[in-house]
Amino acid sequence: MRHRAAPRPTSARRGSVALEYGLIAPLLLVLVLGIIDTGRLMWTYTTLYRATSAAARCGAINSTTCSTAAQIATYAVNEAWGLTVATSAFTVSAQNCGLQVQASYAFTSIIPGFDLVAPVGLITLKTKACYSS
Repeated sequence: MRHRAAPRPTSARRGSVALEYGLIAPLLLVLVLGIIDTGRLMWTYTTLYRATSAAARCGAINSTTCSTAAQIATYAVNEAWGLTVATSAFTVSAQNCGLQVQASYAFTSIIPGFDLVAPVGLITLKTKACYSS
């Protein structure tokens, strides 16, 4: 006749679950925040590029709304929906390709401690669009 081993007390099982959760939870949180931050980075770049492109087009074909570099930069800021961008982030110049608008934007991460790996300002998004009339 075999003797069955005595079942482990429930308190020991609870302790192991708490330990496993304590080891896995921070990794899972960093993974989720990393996915969210990557999505934010892609959205920010796309929005900045769209604003740059729209401003270049406006400057090339709309002489009433976008006749000066300051008006083109203001137009670009208004086209950057959801972003807080200064007009100084946009530069306007005449190039061989037509009217060129460039933008530079410092992306800030939401991941705690990420500033130690990549200091603020290191992730700089740059876009360029050129449009001829």
